[in-house]
Amino acid sequence: MLRHAVASKFIKSIGYDPRPPLLEVELKNGEVYQYLGVQQYLYTGLKQSNSIDEYFEAFIKKGGFPYVKIL
Repeated sequence: MLRHAVASKFIKSIGYDPRPPLLEVELKNGEVYQYLGVQQYLYTGLKQSNSIDEYFEAFIKKGGFPYVKIL
């Protein structure tokens, strides 16, 4: 999946695939996670947020999306 670098304290890059809805997050420590069922509007909000870390915590992590660690 193609990921794009973001300005964040903890997140290095993010990517999205609409089918099936899947958000991929690469952390600065090298870990990569895939969050299943994340809607496009949440990905757009994450990309455009003034605080990627706060948005990610509030809407993705606390949103209850199932995830897998791939790296």
